[in-house]
Amino acid sequence: MLTKFKVSNFKSFNEDFIFDLSETNAYNFNSECVKNGIVNNALIYGHNGVGKSNLAFAIFDIIEHLTDRETNNTEYSVYLNAYNKSETAHFYYEFLINSCKVVYEYKKINHKTILYEKFLINDKEFAFLDRKKKDNAIIKFKGAESLKTELTNSNLSLLKYIKNNTELDKNNDNKTFSLFFKFIEGMLFFRSLQSNFYLGIEVGKKGVVEDIIEKKNITDLERFLNEAGIECKLKVIDSTDKKTLAFDFNGKAIPFFNIASQGTRALVMFYFWFQRIKEKSKVSFLFIDEFDAFYHHELSALIVKELKKSGVQFILTTHNTSIITNDLLRPDCYFLMTKESIKSLAKSTSKELREAHNIEKMYKANSFNGQ
Repeated sequence: MLTKFKVSNFKSFNEDFIFDLSETNAYNFNSECVKNGIVNNALIYGHNGVGKSNLAFAIFDIIEHLTDRETNNTEYSVYLNAYNKSETAHFYYEFLINSCKVVYEYKKINHKTILYEKFLINDKEFAFLDRKKKDNAIIKFKGAESLKTELTNSNLSLLKYIKNNTELDKNNDNKTFSLFFKFIEGMLFFRSLQSNFYLGIEVGKKGVVEDIIEKKNITDLERFLNEAGIECKLKVIDSTDKKTLAFDFNGKAIPFFNIASQGTRALVMFYFWFQRIKEKSKVSFLFIDEFDAFYHHELSALIVKELKKSGVQFILTTHNTSIITNDLLRPDCYFLMTKESIKSLAKSTSKELREAHNIEKMYKANSFNGQ
């Protein structure tokens, strides 16, 4: 699980911006939203321009140099903060992996060029590299003693170099290292908007409809849409050079995307990824930006409930205050974000918040100083 993240000099984040998922309260409701004292289900509310999308890009910057997964370099073309005078962006992660505290931090000049890396398990350093001082790395994993420590390729991560070039001894530290990579490789970010934009989890461009047809999920998608309140019947038809999805009106087929609303398209996008989320161990961490941009309140609540059932650690962003309710999550799982900081509702007031409180009404009444 991701427990804490800190970033500076990246996009809109000038000074240290800290997102702490370990500051939880002992609420006795919606206990499934917190695991091992760490927020497992988080919803971030913030106005336009505060950096919600940039927070996602910051967290998922790690995908570029630690995995072979899909990245979108256009989103990282503007990398460093315009006001910061440092030449590097600084990223700091804390995880709970294999019941161990794992810390990984690094510094980059741009999306690909790494100047600094440090990796710790339970506060013990296992890997370190500072290219500003020298290209020789410190590697303390058992079984990696024969690895060369000189890494002159600044696009090559020290951790990825260790993972790909040695068979480490079997011990708990090395198992934690392996499980750390498994977590990173299972991270997924996507936007519930018009195009299938995503980071992590898979390599290559995925056509949503083509994938659903290939996996023979048409009937299940039809069930999902009907449960979401969109009464319809679906079928597969032949298009110019491929099969495509269509609405079936008593035998008359109309191509799906010719008449589907933005909300219905967003639901199909969610369904596409939710099939992967439901696959055991496929997705380790999920971030959906503007998850309910085209949903009404009841549908937004349904999506949150379905994600909670999956058990995956997830973060959702929204502009919709009606989704801020103790019926879905709890005050330490709702976060208010500004350009300078992000804090949970529980940490944004001196009041004792209870299950019966209407926290949306409290927000609108300016009860939280984190807004």
